[in-house]
Amino acid sequence: MPLQLLLGARAAIAAGLVNALAGGGTLITFPMLVFLGIPPVSANVTNTVALCPGYFGGTLAQRADLRGQEKRLWLVVPAGIVGGILGGFLLLQTGEKLFGQLIPYLILLASILLAVQDSVRAWLTRRLGESHYTLESWTWLTTGLASIYGGYFGAGLGVMLLSALGLTVNDSLTRLNALKQAVSFVVNVAAAVFFLFSGKVEWTVAGVMAVGALVGGVIGGKFAGRIKPSTLRWTVVLFGIVISIVYFIR
Repeated sequence: MPLQLLLGARAAIAAGLVNALAGGGTLITFPMLVFLGIPPVSANVTNTVALCPGYFGGTLAQRADLRGQEKRLWLVVPAGIVGGILGGFLLLQTGEKLFGQLIPYLILLASILLAVQDSVRAWLTRRLGESHYTLESWTWLTTGLASIYGGYFGAGLGVMLLSALGLTVNDSLTRLNALKQAVSFVVNVAAAVFFLFSGKVEWTVAGVMAVGALVGGVIGGKFAGRIKPSTLRWTVVLFGIVISIVYFIR
């Protein structure tokens, strides 16, 4: 058990650092939990609960860019809550065996989403610059659909949400990114609360990882500007692809 907690804490610190700089930390923590012998569904549930503090920190850091977006928050927050709970419900209905079979596909999908992050941002920048119309009244729908995925398997949620918001909201990328961060936090918390009484949370590991994620986030914040996010992102992408290949072979 001490070794399990040590490895979990180290993975969480790495995930917190990666999330602060580039995103994709779940691609580190989830495979580690499965490697430690925790059943896939329980590993995913524990990971969701453990990483909540990191999402809160990210939202707090971008709160200035959320000012003036109160009406949008009233649209997307309820959608994020419902989507997160629905995704969590679907996860708990998925048996360990089936979810175990889905792992390589989910990790590969998350890796691909992380890999296309820069392309998505470039597309959004072009679209927001050219767009002269708004579909904001439909933001709850695109956000809700992305949130279901987030409640089911959190890796890559940020890219999905940014794309979903960019389809319907015409604003600067900085403000969209802050909105995305807030929704990510809501989705994660909604799913985590739903999981609290599921009997699937490995509480000791989750507690240690939560502290590790906070520490990693602080370290990542201090290294911001010294490490190229793109370099770190591609390292995580390659790690995720290798892990997915290992699972496919197994």
